[in-house]
Amino acid sequence: MKLTFRWYGEKDCIPLNYIKQIQGMSGVVTAVYDVPVGEVWSVSALEKLKSLANGAGLDMEVIESIPVHEDIKLGKPTRDRLIANYAENIRNCGKVGVKCVCYNFMPVFDWFRTNLYFKHADGSTSLSYSEEDFKKLDKHNLRLPGWDESYTSEQLNGLLKEYEGMTHEKLFDNLVYFLNGIMPACEEAGINMAIHPDDPPWDIFGLPRIVGREEDYDRLFKAVPNKHNGITFCTGSLGAGRFNDLPKMAAKYADRIYFAHLRQLKFTSDTDFYENGHQTSEGNVDIYSIVKALVENDFDGYLRPDHGRNIWGEDAKPGYGLYDRALGAAYLQGVFEAVEKDLKEKK
Repeated sequence: MKLTFRWYGEKDCIPLNYIKQIQGMSGVVTAVYDVPVGEVWSVSALEKLKSLANGAGLDMEVIESIPVHEDIKLGKPTRDRLIANYAENIRNCGKVGVKCVCYNFMPVFDWFRTNLYFKHADGSTSLSYSEEDFKKLDKHNLRLPGWDESYTSEQLNGLLKEYEGMTHEKLFDNLVYFLNGIMPACEEAGINMAIHPDDPPWDIFGLPRIVGREEDYDRLFKAVPNKHNGITFCTGSLGAGRFNDLPKMAAKYADRIYFAHLRQLKFTSDTDFYENGHQTSEGNVDIYSIVKALVENDFDGYLRPDHGRNIWGEDAKPGYGLYDRALGAAYLQGVFEAVEKDLKEKK
């Protein structure tokens, strides 16, 4: 396991030397953020990010993410050119030592919550989801966390119109087409693709979502068996679906989990939840049992503490403050150490 930390480049409010001060931290997870979706990242831009990370004593072996253009998800005629560009990005990442690329295949909207500043009893804040608040949203005029707010209302409505009639089957076929198109580049560059689960793992606004359940992964690996086709095991996204057995899935897919996002959430009803500190005792995600399943099944990928609270007066990007994620990193390392030592003693 290699412990990593999400870093949003030079504009991130968290300096690299602070990240390095988190004991056990091996590297950062980052991306090139100033290139339009679908275009090619230059090697020089990647080299600059790597140089900054290395200068702070950190690796840059994971990219999160190279966004997938909507035309690819829609299966439009332009997709072949865009897939070729994506493949070139994979090759360029390989040239600077990247080993894993996290991405998602969610139509239009990325992860979202209905409240970025849910207030806890202790005064900390975190992301939360309320089904009642979700039902009040107007999909044609959204101001929603997690989606690209560079869309104008006109652009958003046009994109939603294009997705009318999109089925789960067609979207899955488009994912398979995309993966088959980039697998040769992955082979060449030695890079593993790690698809992030849909968040939340159910259809929203009539848009199909196809990566959020055990059967979805079985189907994906059967369709694209290449070992470079893997997953990002996000316990917050998958955990939002109470139908998922996360320890079972961690054990079953350990050899295809190239990246793990470990975070906690606590349900307040069958549908509503808020994100919390990482400890198992603080929510409904059994972090201990998930780590145990990963270790016992030889997980050897990258790991990062995921969404944390804003604590101690920190005013950071919601979910991505320094302090609570640093606490999460320390906790996760402790769980891994305990489980690994217990397993070694049993042998």
